[in-house]
Amino acid sequence: MHATATMSASAPSHTAPATHSIWSTSIRFTLLTTLLFGIGYPLVVTGIAGTIFPHQAAGSLILKDGQVIGSELLAQSFTSDRYFHPRPSAAGNGYDPTSSGGSNLAQSNAKLVQRIQGDIDKLSAENPGHPVPIDAVTTSGSGLDPDITPDNADFQAARIAKARGLSEAQVNQLIQQHTTSRTLGLLGEPRVNVLELNMALNNLSK
Repeated sequence: MHATATMSASAPSHTAPATHSIWSTSIRFTLLTTLLFGIGYPLVVTGIAGTIFPHQAAGSLILKDGQVIGSELLAQSFTSDRYFHPRPSAAGNGYDPTSSGGSNLAQSNAKLVQRIQGDIDKLSAENPGHPVPIDAVTTSGSGLDPDITPDNADFQAARIAKARGLSEAQVNQLIQQHTTSRTLGLLGEPRVNVLELNMALNNLSK
């Protein structure tokens, strides 16, 4: 009886240091991993990216006269006949980067079908006899795609040439100069950045 009572009374004195050691190790491990992977690793990666790819690391910004006017990665709204138009956007407030996303409407959705058909009819009236490119009437997954296909750019060339008093050959040559081929010749599709093309269009008109 006395032996049992003595062992029970002495048990807490062995458990407390072990518990304290576990908590101490956990706290130190959490602090260490936070410093390494939460602060150190992002700083190192950011530093390397800024050194090797400074333009991309800064957001692929596009400058005009020293002022930021946009990014190569985000579409902007152009509605004038004098400019190339980007893909339609399902993002709120028109190409709002804080509302990125698609409509999530199925192909059978009446609202989507009506909207696309309306856009096709409008574009067909602007350029009769030419098939409407698919990316001229459909949105991208993000709603912020800054690029259009060369076919889409070619489709708009006649409208822009008329609005600016240019020849279609001039506009088409500009499109060819700003068409980006597939990455490494394999990845993606040929594309044209709308903002950069419109900036070049302004310079051509001048």
